[in-house]
Amino acid sequence: MVPTAVARAPVRRRTRPWLALGLAAGALLVCVALSIAIGSGPTTLGQVWQALVAPTGSPADIVVRELRLPRTLLGLMVGASLGVAGTLMQGHTRNPLADPALLGISGGAAFCVVLATTILGVTDVYGYLWFAFAGAALAALIVFSLGAASRGGPTPVTLALAGLAVSELLLAITSGLVLGDGPSLDAYRFWAAGALDDRGAALTLQVLPFVVAGLVLAGANARALDVLALGEDSARALGQHVTRARVVGLAAITLLAGASVAVSGPIGFVGLIAPHIVRSLVGPAHGRLLPLAAVVGAVLVLAADVVGRVVVRPGELAVGIVLGIVGAPFFIALVRKRSVRL
Repeated sequence: MVPTAVARAPVRRRTRPWLALGLAAGALLVCVALSIAIGSGPTTLGQVWQALVAPTGSPADIVVRELRLPRTLLGLMVGASLGVAGTLMQGHTRNPLADPALLGISGGAAFCVVLATTILGVTDVYGYLWFAFAGAALAALIVFSLGAASRGGPTPVTLALAGLAVSELLLAITSGLVLGDGPSLDAYRFWAAGALDDRGAALTLQVLPFVVAGLVLAGANARALDVLALGEDSARALGQHVTRARVVGLAAITLLAGASVAVSGPIGFVGLIAPHIVRSLVGPAHGRLLPLAAVVGAVLVLAADVVGRVVVRPGELAVGIVLGIVGAPFFIALVRKRSVRL
């Protein structure tokens, strides 16, 4: 017989899912309140409350209701989408460093934004939104097709390599186009910074159906991801249709990350960090990971946006810049503290 001390491996304690969800929801409520109350310009809590419950049309009411509230809702949508998309990417590629850039989504969106500005003269965010979304979807389709055409089908390795190749190619072409065209370079720099300002509520409503569809597909893909984590051969032996699971996951990733990148630009580190935070709390089961990753992703985006409004008053730092500054050391610390597992 094997001694009990040897037979039993140490079990890593996890936070109870409902406790983790409650803590994440509490943090999200705090971030929402701060996002509505704090801006680059001063407003009192009384003015904020009046604007929300009994607006009179004052300048403070306009700032809160027409600028901060839509911006907060956009941050919620973008953060949740990127958190879930990053979790799906890491699950399907079994790559702990996966994010929207890995499958070429950011590169495809950027490429079509530049094409829209250089060829069609589109320079406003409402105009090139749909070009960005189409580019993200097209790039994801190309990556999956390349992965499927390889020997062994769309495995995590072939998808990652195809995504890297497509991303680098599109980045090179995009850089060549913008360097020779001033207006395109200006539009591209505004979009590529990754920001939530100057995006009205109408823009959020335009992409919301795509985000909802992506979240539904992500939920439907959760069980398949748990089975695929055992390996593709084991998944097939258990009756899992691997290709169908990959297609559903890729469609969800394209809808979520594509919509977010199109409307706010390529905001980094959210899809990278959020899954690791949640996985360290509740373990690898995707039925728990996906909803918690949505909440944590929204917290990260809103918190970074609030910081960006405060640190350089009366100006602002784009949320993508803030996350780039604080995200890299945070992620390094996370990797050093905990083993990166899927």
